[in-house]
Amino acid sequence: MLEKLKAYRFPLILLGSIIIGAIIGLIFGEDATVIQPFGDLFINLLFMIVIPLVFFSISSAIAGMDSMKRLGKIMGSMISVFIITGIIASVFMLVAVVIFEPGSDVDIPLNAPEEVEEQTLSDQLVNTFTVPDFVELFSRDNMMALIVMSILIGVATGLSGEKGRPFGRLLTSASDVFMKLIKLIMYYAPIGLGAYFASLVGEFGTALIGDYAKAVIVYYPVAVLYFAIGFTLYAFLAGGRKGVSRFWKNILGPAATSLGTGSSVATIPVNLQAAERIGVPKDIRETIMPLGATIHMDGSCLSAMLKIAFIFGVFNQDFTGIDTFLTAIGICLLSGIVMSGIPGGGFTGELMIITLYGFPIEALPIITAIGVVVDPPATMVNSTGDTVSSMVVARHIEGKDWMEKADAPPSA
Repeated sequence: MLEKLKAYRFPLILLGSIIIGAIIGLIFGEDATVIQPFGDLFINLLFMIVIPLVFFSISSAIAGMDSMKRLGKIMGSMISVFIITGIIASVFMLVAVVIFEPGSDVDIPLNAPEEVEEQTLSDQLVNTFTVPDFVELFSRDNMMALIVMSILIGVATGLSGEKGRPFGRLLTSASDVFMKLIKLIMYYAPIGLGAYFASLVGEFGTALIGDYAKAVIVYYPVAVLYFAIGFTLYAFLAGGRKGVSRFWKNILGPAATSLGTGSSVATIPVNLQAAERIGVPKDIRETIMPLGATIHMDGSCLSAMLKIAFIFGVFNQDFTGIDTFLTAIGICLLSGIVMSGIPGGGFTGELMIITLYGFPIEALPIITAIGVVVDPPATMVNSTGDTVSSMVVARHIEGKDWMEKADAPPSA
């Protein structure tokens, strides 16, 4: 039991600091806003490092990828499965948040610019993914353009072969340095988040606390339902009734391990064992489990959609319309697949939410708190999703009788 608590030690500390801050806000009311500078300091520290952190993390990860031969087909199938399941998870939570509207009881004023320039869809796409000058990449307002440039630089470095290796080592070294820097800043997180929530609750009262409870009440049942219904459907598509039976006979170990450790990476060994017992071919399971632990996060897609709907609610914005929903699904995919593959990806995903929708920086700790409280079920969905995805990929690569092939004795 103590070992399991150690895995959640820092999230529990953060949660405790948020609760203490909320209590201080309730007790002292608006007088608690006097400690808001301590919270603003934490937010500004994070924003100061986000540009180099995102650039070096993404570009170094892409530059360090190895080429694959036979696994090309597996990789293509795997990415397709990851994207499809991510979309399904996002839509699953979208339906829930449209029905239950988390964050709808608080009205935090959103200061909009006096003049808003109308843009066509093509102009929006160009301005989202590119900038007219390189120096404009060094702004959090152009996060998507920075991500695109980081990916391109990573690809170019990898394609440069031996000549690109020194630059690749530089990218990796810089990524390590900035990850160490964010670890140093996170030591201050309990104080910063506690101070911020003290001032926030002091200013806006108990309604905000009720909305957080509502968000948790929405997420936990939705995550469990997606795990039970969605993964059963995926297992059936992969292997019919036999696939469903094998999945549920072997998935409880990975589910319990992910809940106990709070880590998708720590669940890899158990996931590999479960996939082997299910009958997933060796090369498929040994490709998908390590990669899936870093770039396949259905639980993160669920939480990203909840964060988007929540922040729309607390700022009294209208979370309706096809454009809004499609943008939200796109952000969820980026958070659950692209951003999850880099260190600090959860923070970067939250930053994308507030920048792409134009929310103020004060929105960042508001949705960060959601990530803290929904982490256990999100991790479970993330980890077990890799197992069932490996079954779907096996079905696509090996054919509908892939389990029979796995059960057949080796030929002499």
